[in-house]
Amino acid sequence: MTGSICDILPSTAAVLGAPGAPDVLGLCERLGQRRRVVVVLVDGLGYHLLPHLGEAAPLLTSVLAGATGDLTELVCTFPSTTPTSLVSLGTGVPPGEHGVLGFTVDVPGTDRLLTHIAWGEDPSPATWQPVPTWFERLRDTGIGARAVLPEMFVGSGLTEAAYRGAQFRPVAHGEPYRQQLAAEMNAPGLVYGYTAALDHAAHVAGIGSPHWRAAAANVDALLRHLLDELPGDAALVVTADHGGLNVPDEARIDLDADPDLRAGIALVAGEPRVRYLHTDPGATADVLAAWTERLAGRALVQTREQAVASGVFGPVRSGNRARIGDIVVTCTGDTAILATAHEPPQTAQLVGFHGGLTPVETAIPLIVFG
Repeated sequence: MTGSICDILPSTAAVLGAPGAPDVLGLCERLGQRRRVVVVLVDGLGYHLLPHLGEAAPLLTSVLAGATGDLTELVCTFPSTTPTSLVSLGTGVPPGEHGVLGFTVDVPGTDRLLTHIAWGEDPSPATWQPVPTWFERLRDTGIGARAVLPEMFVGSGLTEAAYRGAQFRPVAHGEPYRQQLAAEMNAPGLVYGYTAALDHAAHVAGIGSPHWRAAAANVDALLRHLLDELPGDAALVVTADHGGLNVPDEARIDLDADPDLRAGIALVAGEPRVRYLHTDPGATADVLAAWTERLAGRALVQTREQAVASGVFGPVRSGNRARIGDIVVTCTGDTAILATAHEPPQTAQLVGFHGGLTPVETAIPLIVFG
């Protein structure tokens, strides 16, 4: 079976009996009709990272061995980054349609970068991302949909774009997240949960590091607790938004330290594995040539038109095209393109990255218990 992150909530809605919900993933065949389904997204739990969990995550290791649960490989959308994936999950459509096209993007006509994880009310989430979510669709059919999220996320632009229509259950810092998520399983409908600890550990310490394994142990404990508390008429679905890889120092290129790469660029967006370059008037051809020569064998360098025509974003609405750079640079191998004069210094200090098109970044698990 093939499928994507866009198919998870529609298929879940079909299990819950939502009229007209397309069950692309065949969850009804596996689960039948259920009164409640819990969907947990583990940020950064790429499909190809599962073998690295080992003893830190006994439940997930047993899933990989085929001893429990039902494991399927899906793909996320492009870029393989959290804001894009969360909105693809919530809406069930690719980024070209919903418009959250990267970690950071240009707000057309403003020369202002929008960092989606730090997005407030400008631009308006309903205008920037107008596609209805599956939380709204479930609500409109009379099926409850609740999202249990860290308190700091509730009310943000990204949360509204991805999850609007859900009844939000904020969890304050220091409160027991797993218990609050489990408590929501007592009511019928969809319960959605999210944890970022694994992705954070990958970024700051690297995949496979002790910090990453400790985060994996906490994720595993969360999932085991949910299974222990899972009602008999419920199912648990676990997935991710992307995978990732470690980038060694020798694979890093700082565009701001290279005059040939810096020339002709008005605005730098995206992130280190996928760069959106907005060029000065008349400079696109020269920038394309310079970057193509400099990154030969290390990145795919395309014009916006070429990238859109390749289909990586799905169908792109005309109003969303300008959010993509004049040039799109997608790293291959383990290359990352830093922009030290354009981004916070912490970015250059990260160990793990994602965003590109390699399988280790785009393959995500779908794990079904029930």
